[in-house]
Amino acid sequence: MGEATLSAQDPGTRLENVSVDYVSGVHALAGVGLAFTPREQVAIIGPSGAGKTTLLQTLACALKPASGELTVLGEQPWRMTNGARQRLRQRLFLAPHVPPLPPRQRVVHAVLAGRLPQWSAWRALRSLIYPLDLEAARDALARFRLEDKLFLRCDRLSGGERQRVALARVITSRAELFLLDEPVSSLDPALAHAALEELQTEAAQRGAGLIVSLHAVDLALARFSRLIGVKAGRIVFDLPRDAIDDQRLIELYGAELDTSLQGPPDEAAPVIKLSRCI
Repeated sequence: MGEATLSAQDPGTRLENVSVDYVSGVHALAGVGLAFTPREQVAIIGPSGAGKTTLLQTLACALKPASGELTVLGEQPWRMTNGARQRLRQRLFLAPHVPPLPPRQRVVHAVLAGRLPQWSAWRALRSLIYPLDLEAARDALARFRLEDKLFLRCDRLSGGERQRVALARVITSRAELFLLDEPVSSLDPALAHAALEELQTEAAQRGAGLIVSLHAVDLALARFSRLIGVKAGRIVFDLPRDAIDDQRLIELYGAELDTSLQGPPDEAAPVIKLSRCI
């Protein structure tokens, strides 16, 4: 597959020779070139510290590239005014690895926070007093088997439940591009598989893009047809699932590969032999 092909008029997302630097001047991303069509679903894999989170934050217009050109949903965010860039961000949803859920907040309010970019300050304040879209919150939680937690405080949830609440928030958003950083890392394999299926279904139904970083290689192979391998801030490969063999994974992960083979089995996914690891 390689990177997707976009025309100049395509409302997709593209990085052209993009580099992002740490404060020290070291590259977090170095000369990255990628393209995503508007409805594409892609998994990003790679070892710890590879640059996966930085890549997602860059796509979310949260980090400004030190060099190169970024296009998001057909727009060039760093050539816009601050106001225009903020409006573009409202069309995106970045879910960080650790869900930002205030401990005393009720689950219903945490889920409906996905609507905040589209709500006025007055509407958001009213919803804190009485949730304005209770059924939407309940329905989103039900997709992750949490509808009974609707009015529970977030500090009463387990780590896995907190992560699923954060995914329910994604469902209530009106985003056109989901950018999810390790969204199922706290879930057991069966729940992780089911949660990703819900997110993929939602993205497909609304015609949104979905770009997900995953630690579990098996899960990425089972759920996504295009995988991007990142290591040391560079793109190691950008390939369809069927083109990713054992040798490519060994080159990407090295000694970390054992801990990355944690996804659930799936008959549609390639069999990973890797005799050195299993």
